[in-house]
Amino acid sequence: MRRQLNIVAIAAFAIILFVPLLPVADDPYLQKRQAMVERDIEGRGVKDRKVLDVMLKIPRHLFVDDSMRNMAYEDHPLPIGEGQTISQPYVVALMTEALRLRPTDRVLEIGTGSGYQAAVLAEMVK
Repeated sequence: MRRQLNIVAIAAFAIILFVPLLPVADDPYLQKRQAMVERDIEGRGVKDRKVLDVMLKIPRHLFVDDSMRNMAYEDHPLPIGEGQTISQPYVVALMTEALRLRPTDRVLEIGTGSGYQAAVLAEMVK
């Protein structure tokens, strides 16, 4: 279990580092992510522009098993193994907005599971 958590932490860190380097044109999930943000997040009342931008940027499909990637941008939790789930995007956005983070804030996120919430928070406080 500890080894799996270390692997998840390393993968989340790599995604945070290298996602900004990926060309947008090579992102086959961009349209699904845009629809998710417009319909499920902004459409349900999340207003913080930074939260919306970060949710649009973070590739949720990289935080789920390959077999679940086609469902990565649907607004519900998905299993990630060991009886855990990745939270639905709306809940991640709502919790992040509720924090009212400033770029100078520091965040310690414990128990994230897939690393998705940690990746979102890391982008908020850069």
